[in-house]
Amino acid sequence: MAILVTGGAGYIGSHMALELLDAGEKVVVLDNLSTGFRWAVPDKATLIVGDFGDEDLVTETLARYDVEEIIHFAAKIVVPESVSDPLGYYLNNTAKARGLLECAVDAGVKHFIFSSTAAVYGDPEQNPVTEDERLKPISPYGRSKLMVEWMLEDTARATPLSYVALRYFNVAGADPKGRSGQSTPNATHLIKVAVQTALGMRKGMEVYGVDYATPDGSCLRDYIQVTDLARAHLDALRHLRGGGDSLVCNVGYQRGYSVLEVIDVVKKVSGADFPVKIVGRRPGDPAAIVASNARIRTRLGWTPQHDNLEEIVRQALDWERRLHNMKIG
Repeated sequence: MAILVTGGAGYIGSHMALELLDAGEKVVVLDNLSTGFRWAVPDKATLIVGDFGDEDLVTETLARYDVEEIIHFAAKIVVPESVSDPLGYYLNNTAKARGLLECAVDAGVKHFIFSSTAAVYGDPEQNPVTEDERLKPISPYGRSKLMVEWMLEDTARATPLSYVALRYFNVAGADPKGRSGQSTPNATHLIKVAVQTALGMRKGMEVYGVDYATPDGSCLRDYIQVTDLARAHLDALRHLRGGGDSLVCNVGYQRGYSVLEVIDVVKKVSGADFPVKIVGRRPGDPAAIVASNARIRTRLGWTPQHDNLEEIVRQALDWERRLHNMKIG
């Protein structure tokens, strides 16, 4: 019996594979390597190079490796890009996920854990935002993910499949053991960009708007460390294996930092000053979004271990240096 991890060669997926293997699970990774890396897949995992939208390949993989559980990460994730290419996002994130779900049901997969997003809330009416907040995504990215949540809910009612959908907030940091991290060259994650700028890999960075209704005018976000996030999936898996019901949970620290605050922490931890240019707002960015995490703590027993922004930034800095050495060494 194995667990299929789609997108397991990517940032979050590679950390998930590490956590599963550390827990003694058998892992099969399905990734087309469009944004992921072959070297990011742990040696003990089986890598299938292909697209999760290839239903014949998925069906063959589920049968060959006796897959009973799927953890689904593979997706397009850049909000501004989704605004300019909505159909691409609906194809990749929604239509292909529908095919993956059908393959899962046909193969008798028992449990499905879905990588959702805080973008399903749009610009929330209150913070911290609970899972009962009205869902009103303001980007095609958020809409594409919400549609998959709906499909999961309906499928679980009609079939034996049970699921947990985890709504991520802003993922950051790297594996504390230095085994993986955010490796996408042109990633748009704030901490990744700021760290690269601090290390001289970028000439400067931009802040997209300082006219929001927040304390310093820049966007406010909840930053979740990637290993804590991966462990939330393990908690979800244990919940489902124990007969727990399907549910949706936020994954965040219930604490927000502004863009300008994050940049200040990167400068402090790195010991480097760097130029920051203030530019206009990006489409699809809410002013502030911070997680309520009461449900995941009580229902899944999730207990974060890395809720410290300076630690997260230090991990990102260490990984960026390691990544740079890997590329030139």
